[in-house]
Amino acid sequence: MARASNTTIELIRRLVGFDTVSRKSNRELVSFVRDYLADLGVDSRLVPDASGAKANLFATLGPADKPGVVLSGHTDVVPVDGQDWLHDPFVVVETDAKLYGRGTADMKSFLAVALALAPEMLEAELAAPIHFAFSYDEEIGCVGVRRLLAALADMKVKPKACIVGEPTGMTVVTGHKGKAAMRCAVHGLACHSAMAPYGVNAVEVAAEIVSHLRGMGRRLRDDGPFDSDFDPPFATVHTGVIAGGTALNIVPADCTFDFEFRALPSQRPADLAAEIEDFATRTLVPDMRAVSRATGIGFEALSGFPGLDTPETSEVTVLAKSLSGSNATRKVSFGTEAGLYHEAGIPAIVCGPGSIDQAHKPNEFVALDQVARCEAFVRRLIAHLRAA
Repeated sequence: MARASNTTIELIRRLVGFDTVSRKSNRELVSFVRDYLADLGVDSRLVPDASGAKANLFATLGPADKPGVVLSGHTDVVPVDGQDWLHDPFVVVETDAKLYGRGTADMKSFLAVALALAPEMLEAELAAPIHFAFSYDEEIGCVGVRRLLAALADMKVKPKACIVGEPTGMTVVTGHKGKAAMRCAVHGLACHSAMAPYGVNAVEVAAEIVSHLRGMGRRLRDDGPFDSDFDPPFATVHTGVIAGGTALNIVPADCTFDFEFRALPSQRPADLAAEIEDFATRTLVPDMRAVSRATGIGFEALSGFPGLDTPETSEVTVLAKSLSGSNATRKVSFGTEAGLYHEAGIPAIVCGPGSIDQAHKPNEFVALDQVARCEAFVRRLIAHLRAA
């Protein structure tokens, strides 16, 4: 079984050691990467959020006047709160040829491979550049990369391809679903429960909307559209959080709930969102307003990203398959930043070490042979660009 280099393993340890849960700053990690690259003679561009507490990092290794390849990954990780870890999640533990720790699979191992091989990229005197794009707040809706892509829009020479290193078992992924996450706020009219017909029960109105969402999910499951390359092969609808009411003997004035659509690349999540808003506005609001004009239903977009559907014949797909040493490709239901790169005019695929089955779980791990395969993948990229 192949084993990753000691340099990569040490960098995985360093990156995992930064607690970059999305609610916290990633600036310590970004500063470490900036200084690491600076020691190699590589300048980094930081693109911060509005507060300055978080930042994207973009760096170019090789000639900036040629179209190159982006190695993209996010620096944030999901929380460990309430999870039953066997050890400190921010200290890497090696057992049975696996590295355990938060972010080992999703997705600091990919970042570590890129950084570990940076000296080889520089020594190769690349004919076309390799760009590093490390983002913040991917886990809460691909937030940070949007600022990065906006800042890069004025690049004189745009990258020709992007490889997003989310965990795919080093299989090339050409497609993923798009997402729209939304919040619905129902404002009713409170009164004593004995006089319920004279109030507007916000919880019951919300329940009708949730029931309609469930019906949409059944319709999509039964009638499609379908794409057998996905599992499940249809768009999904999910309500995940709901809160409302204060006491049983009070008709609740307010109720909020969060829901999401995960749509096939051929569908627009916005169209599904428009359907539920139309149902609420046309079917429910008139009855509410008949009791009180002060009532209503509001919808708020929380997050979202476009789907990805990169053709098998695309240059980036052909390149990635050659780098992986396999013609196999697949599609996944989880989302990535790749759809946003593609939307920005940079064709993208997803390929990285580890399994999504380990992501977001306690005792998350990446197998060392997966990291070694990623190293081989990036080395082939270096050789390809050196020979270009």
